[in-house]
Amino acid sequence: MQLAELKWPDIAALSRNLPVVIPIAALEQHGRHMPLFTDSLLLGEVIRRVTERLQERVLFTPLMWLGNSEHHLDFPGTMTAAPRVYLDLLKDMAENFLFHGFRRIVLVNGHGGNIVPGQQAMFELRQKYRQRRDLVLLSTTYWTLGVKPQSVNSSLVQDHMGHACEWETSMMLRIRPELVGDYKAVPAIPQADPFEPAHRGWITKDRSEPGHIGQPQHASAEKGELLFRLFADDVAAYLERIVAWDGSGHTA
Repeated sequence: MQLAELKWPDIAALSRNLPVVIPIAALEQHGRHMPLFTDSLLLGEVIRRVTERLQERVLFTPLMWLGNSEHHLDFPGTMTAAPRVYLDLLKDMAENFLFHGFRRIVLVNGHGGNIVPGQQAMFELRQKYRQRRDLVLLSTTYWTLGVKPQSVNSSLVQDHMGHACEWETSMMLRIRPELVGDYKAVPAIPQADPFEPAHRGWITKDRSEPGHIGQPQHASAEKGELLFRLFADDVAAYLERIVAWDGSGHTA
């Protein structure tokens, strides 16, 4: 069910064990061939498909389109909240629902720069409510829940998510092809950072002059449909686990 479509008495009548999903994404550059709203459009489609399956068993808030995108600021049009501001924003959004009595809060993320703030926000919130044994505070990203798309379709060249890459370009070709530029002429940009496995502090210009990372020239709408299906399956299955949680302090 959609929070934005309900009245406050409707919310008051809900079970406080109902999981609350807060989708979080971004508005930032996606290379020369993809629109700024890519992350929000893609996550929105994943959530749309998941909502159809879970119907009345999960409460979905509107998608938060502003993200932690400072590493993309060298590219015009990118909008961002400062990292600490964004972390506190995520904490506040989740804590609103704790104030209203809900016990199961899940950030479902669609932008790589939000991963660390989302995890830290839920960690800090749990410390604040450390005496509670009835809470589950979670942050996850839709492409990290276990599925390996290459094992399902060997025509996929990439084995993990990049940025305005084969995967994201394919997904945009599936839902908004009119927004995609000449992706077939875009050169490949290596996904691996030369300083791995250390975690490097970086800005996008350190890794990519045009702004994308990966191999968008291999994208197709057919691959995009497969990716949406796999990712929506993963998110739905994960939320089913939260619905089934018995409140014992251990996830199902």
